[in-house]
Amino acid sequence: MDSVDRRIIAALRANGRATYADLGRQVGLSASAVHERVGKLESSGVITGYHAVVDPRTVGLGVTALVGIQPSDAGDDERIAEALGTLAEVESCYAVAGDEAFVVKVRVATMDDLERALGRLRRIEGVARTRTTVVLSTRFEGRPNDPDEQWAAAGRRTDP
Repeated sequence: MDSVDRRIIAALRANGRATYADLGRQVGLSASAVHERVGKLESSGVITGYHAVVDPRTVGLGVTALVGIQPSDAGDDERIAEALGTLAEVESCYAVAGDEAFVVKVRVATMDDLERALGRLRRIEGVARTRTTVVLSTRFEGRPNDPDEQWAAAGRRTDP
């Protein structure tokens, strides 16, 4: 993967519906060259899919919370993660370092729904306790980033 691939990825993260011609103009390649590169990025598993970004509030999910999950001494992380994956309210699950083994993002309609979701989380076998932070507002989320800028900021080259 070179800097052109990284720029294609950044452009697709910003607009997953961009045409190959649009992408080509942005990175200085022909549409067919971009098509070939995107195909390689897809087949190698770098690009794993395309999806619509939806404002959760407009579909009735106005409450977001980040919940830290601390397992019991006998808790099995794999089983806990599997159980978390069955809960519709859990949008994301991250294995983390620190006191908690996981942090999950929960989206629900109301605070009452959050209370019920937390009850379901706490009843998962192996969960000792949870710590909940309610999100007041989201400043940004799922922000496309430019790997070239990140590498440059760190003083590294992007191409070998």
